[in-house]
Amino acid sequence: MILKRVVVTGLGALTPIGNTLPEFWDGLKNGKSGAAPITRFDASLFKTKFACEVKNFDVTNFIDRKEARKMDPFTQYAMVAVDEAIKDANLPLAELNPNRIGVIWGSGIGGLLTFQEEVKVYAKGDGTPRFNPFFIPKMIPDLSAGHISIKYGFRGPNYVTVSACASSTNALYDAFTFLRLGKADIIVSGGSEAAVCEAGVGGFNALKALSERNDSAETASRPYDKNRDGFVLGEGAGALILEEYEHAKKRGAKIYAEVIGGGMSSDAYHITAPHPDGAGIIQVMLNALEDAEITADQIDYVNTHGTSTPLGDIGEIRAIQKVFGEHAYNVNISSTKSMTGHLLGAAGAIESIACIMAINHSVIPPTINHFEDDPELDPKLNMTFNKAQERPVNIALSNTFGFGGHNFSVLFKKI
Repeated sequence: MILKRVVVTGLGALTPIGNTLPEFWDGLKNGKSGAAPITRFDASLFKTKFACEVKNFDVTNFIDRKEARKMDPFTQYAMVAVDEAIKDANLPLAELNPNRIGVIWGSGIGGLLTFQEEVKVYAKGDGTPRFNPFFIPKMIPDLSAGHISIKYGFRGPNYVTVSACASSTNALYDAFTFLRLGKADIIVSGGSEAAVCEAGVGGFNALKALSERNDSAETASRPYDKNRDGFVLGEGAGALILEEYEHAKKRGAKIYAEVIGGGMSSDAYHITAPHPDGAGIIQVMLNALEDAEITADQIDYVNTHGTSTPLGDIGEIRAIQKVFGEHAYNVNISSTKSMTGHLLGAAGAIESIACIMAINHSVIPPTINHFEDDPELDPKLNMTFNKAQERPVNIALSNTFGFGGHNFSVLFKKI
C-alpha cells in the first residue's frame, strides 16, 4: 500500500523555560536555565532541593476552577499545551469530521501528586477509607487523552502511551503510523508530566539519578560535562498537531515540518541502566533511518536524550558515532535538557518541538552548562556547547530513551 505523508501543523508548549511556544523557543535560543530551588514543597531534607518547575502558572487562567479540580497537574498541563497547539493550527473544528480526529498522548507516570496526596490523607486518618471520588480518574495516565477528546469532541483513536521517558515520542510515532495508514486525518499528540513532588524527587533520589548540585541549581543540568552528576527533574507539556499532508494542504494549513520516519527498539538489558554497548540506541536510529528511507549523512541536527548522567550521555554519543560514521563530525548535536531539565514522559514532545523550531528558524539550540570537557567525548564533535548556532536544518533527529530499555527516535524534515 502507498503510505500517506504526515505533517506538523500546530505546536503548543508549557515548559520550565517558557509557558507558550514563542517563550519556549526564545528560552532555547538564549540558553535559559529552568532550574531553581523547589517551591512546591519543603525540600530542605531531600538530597536534591531544586528542579525545573513550570513558573508563573495559574490553571484558572485556562480552565474553570471546578473542572481543574478534577485533573491532576499533568492533565492540566496537557490541556493548556493542546489548546495552544489547536489554535496555532487554526483548525476549523466545526467543519472537520470528529470521527477522523484522534488523541494519542504520552505520560510516563501520570498523576503522581494525586496518588501521593490521597495516600497521605488516608495514612493520617483512623483507617476509615475516605478517598476523593476523582482519585482514580485524576491519577491514571490515559485520562489526559480522555479530557482532551471530551473537550473537543474528538472521536478517533484515543489513548496514552506509557514508555517511561520515551512515552511522548512513542505517542508521536504511534500517531504518525495511524495517519500514514489512513486511519485518521488529524491526531493531537505529545506528552505531559508533573512529577515535581515529594514522591517524585524522593524516588529519583533513592535511585541516585538526580543531580545534587544544590549550591548551583541553574548549572546542575550539564550533559556531556566531565563533572555531570545526574539529571534535573522537570515538568510541563508539549503538544503537536499531526495531520495527513493532503488534508492539511486542502485546508490551507501552515506546515511546520514533515514527519518522515521513526524507530523503536529495546535494550533488553537492565531496568534503569543503558546497554553498555549502546546496542538498543544504535538499533533505534538505524530503524528510524530505514523507516524514513534516508541515510545518516542527510541529517543536520540530533537532539539527544542527553540527560546529564555519567553513563547515559557517553553511551548515546558513541552510538551516534557508530551510526553516522564520519558524518558525525558534520552534524550539530545538542541536549536541550540542559535548559529544561528532564520532563520524563513529556521530554520527547518538547524536544521534537525544539527540532521543528530549529528547522523553521535555522538555529540549533545549545547544550548549556558546559564547563569542562569529558575526556571520553570526541573533541571533534560539534556538541553546540553554551551558545546557539545558526545553520540550515533540513532534517532533524530526536532521540528519547526510557527506564526498562525503551528506545524511540523520530525524524522531521523541512517542507
